[in-house]
Amino acid sequence: MEVKILYTLVIIIAAYLIGSFPTGYVLVKAIKGEDIRTYGSGSTGATNVKRVLGKRGFFTVMFLDAFKGLIPVVAAKVLANKLGLFTEIGLLPVLVAVAVILGHSKSIFLGFTGGKSVASGVGTIFGLSWPVGLITAIVWSIITYASRYVSLGSIIAVTITPFLMYFFKAPISYIVYCALGGLYIIYLHRENIQRLISGTENKVR
Repeated sequence: MEVKILYTLVIIIAAYLIGSFPTGYVLVKAIKGEDIRTYGSGSTGATNVKRVLGKRGFFTVMFLDAFKGLIPVVAAKVLANKLGLFTEIGLLPVLVAVAVILGHSKSIFLGFTGGKSVASGVGTIFGLSWPVGLITAIVWSIITYASRYVSLGSIIAVTITPFLMYFFKAPISYIVYCALGGLYIIYLHRENIQRLISGTENKVR
């Protein structure tokens, strides 16, 4: 049991460090030589990167951040089965998913600042259940396209994930992760919610 706990801690720490890699910050720094956190919302996520690098930067960061969430969770599922780490309730992939989104939003490399964990969060959901991840991404795309508000698409998309996990008969740990992770992401969007209510939220052009 002690060895299992040690393996689990190492894997979780590795997932946090992967999540902490500041994709948007690095890309803007490499291309513009500037700190993305001094622009717009101060986030390192894809939406804020778009303000500096345009659509190409937006999609690059979005996909890289999604893979940043996907790969650790898939690896955790493989390792959990191979090493026999809490396979009964699917706990290890969930702990890894939590570590990734915490790393993305509270990056150790940026003084515990970061993005709002939407793309990386959806990536973790793809890793846990690809049908749920696919539906979540489609809902996000439709809402964002129709409303022109990335934040609104993000909030609605993460809100439905625990219900989708339940519908697809996912382990209870996956459902709890989506519920709590969704609340965390909504909390990170609290200023966006205030702007949506007041009608001052920026639209995607």
